[in-house]
Order: sequence, then structure tokens, then C-alpha cells
Amino acid sequence: MKKILITGINGQLGYDVVRELDKRGYEAIGLDRKIMNLTNSEEIRRVFNDISPDGIIHCAAYTAVDAAEDNIELCERVNALAVKDIAKCAKYLDIPMIYISTDYVFDGMKGINQNNVDEVDYTIEYNNICKEFYLEYTEDDKVNPINVYGRTKYEGEKYVRDILDKYYIVRISWVFGENGNNFIDTMLRLSKDRDELNVIDDQVGSPTYTKDLAPLLVDMLESDRYGTYHATNDGYCSWYEFAKEIFDVAGVDIKVNPITTDMYPTKAKRPFNSKMSKEKLKNNNFRNLRSWKSAVKDYVENIK
Repeated sequence: MKKILITGINGQLGYDVVRELDKRGYEAIGLDRKIMNLTNSEEIRRVFNDISPDGIIHCAAYTAVDAAEDNIELCERVNALAVKDIAKCAKYLDIPMIYISTDYVFDGMKGINQNNVDEVDYTIEYNNICKEFYLEYTEDDKVNPINVYGRTKYEGEKYVRDILDKYYIVRISWVFGENGNNFIDTMLRLSKDRDELNVIDDQVGSPTYTKDLAPLLVDMLESDRYGTYHATNDGYCSWYEFAKEIFDVAGVDIKVNPITTDMYPTKAKRPFNSKMSKEKLKNNNFRNLRSWKSAVKDYVENIK
């Protein structure tokens, strides 16, 4: 029986990865920060030496996007330098590594810049037109992160590529799963106390259901089709459209108002366009994830 080490088991993705590995007969060894502190290089090496796994799926990360702007050193330590330490351990043991990355490595301007839109005009009408310009990012497109979180995750990507040959870098976005708080949970919680909600409509991307992603990650671990991949549920939406679908599926009667990004200021900048092409998955005979709407329906029914 192969031993697979999974970091971040208290998170949404790590939880579902462990369940998928168990289902397929692997010995899933889940780690949290109490067992392996990602800020401690010696501890990382000791854990790998003690366990001697046959593969690593690295789900753990510093994901507080706004807080990262004020905690740059910690974010770099967890999202970049710890990845370097883990990749070195994987190299020494000659095992494959899956590194979970993010749409935030991109600046979100693909299709906007190409259509000579120099500045985004913050009106709903204009941004509805602007969204039509958004083009899909491919795995080979130039990265240009616009916040600390995105920059440190890309630094992690670079360490994985520089150190390893047997690796998968898997970029995901807008994650939701049953083991932790997420956008769906937040919307349903807020709807209990409010008659209407304002939700951003000019940021577009793809939700990713961890229950759908986990089997794909294990499929990758069982193959040798290494490289960088985009893996989200199929289709695209804005946060506003995401929220509308959640309430429709849940049968919640609430007014949802579309707003622009500048109407909801945050510490960290977010990309407008997080559309990521999944053609590479298909071309390498990996499963494409089902539609995001189907995933949302499944999730809402499960949490009921």
C-alpha cells in the first residue's frame, strides 16, 4: 500500500483528498500545523524522513488574502519557502509532488488590455460590456500577480519547477467544500439576517468544488503526465451570478444587487478576469470537472 502525505487536512481540499485516497486504498497520512509547522524547515525535513511517503499532495497555504498584505514575511515563509523545503524533500525521496496554486498568479487583465481598455470604468453597464472581452488564461500565459498572496503562490510554483521533474502544479479558484467556511456558506448565513445583499459582478471566474477536484488530483498522482494545469469546475460566472445561483438552488428569497469592485474596497487587489482554460486537462486525458452549477446544487443539498 502506498503512503501519500497530505498537508492542510483541516482545510476544505485536504479533507476531501484524504477521503478520496482512503476510498482507493492508499495509506493517507494527513498533516496539520501541529504535526508539521510550515515555518520550520527542520520540522519539515524530519516529518518527511520519518514518514518516507510515496507521494505528496500539498494543499496547505496561507490563504488570508487581505491579511497577507500586512503579514508579508509569514505569507512568504508558508507559501514559498515551505514549498521549497517540501520540494527538496520530494526530490531527495524521488517522489511526485502536487502543488495547489491559484488564479491569483494572473493580473486578471487578459482580454481587457487587448481591447484597449486602459482603465476600468466603474459602472455596472460598462463592466457588463467589459466582461465580454475577458479571455481565458492558458497555463503558458505570462503571470503577473497583483497582491502578496498571488506573488507568494507563484514563488512556490517557481521552486517546484526549479527543483522537481515529477510535479503537478494545479491552479484552482473560488474554492468551496464541506470542511470549512466558503462563499456559499457565507451567502447562506448572511441571507438569514438580511433582505438584500450587494455582490460584486465585475470579477469573473470558476468555482471549484473540492469533492470534484480531489479525484482528479489522485488521478494525476497515478499518472506521469506531469506539468502545470488549470482545474476548476466547468463554466464561468461573476460573484453576483454565483450568489444568485446559490439562492436559487437553496430556495432562498432574497434580493441580490450587482455592484462593482470599487464599491467594495479590500486591502488586497483582486483580478477582474480569472477565466482559466482547462483544455490541457482534456488534451492529457484527465477528467474535466462537471459544471459549477451542478456542483453548487450538489453542495447545497449535502449541507442541508
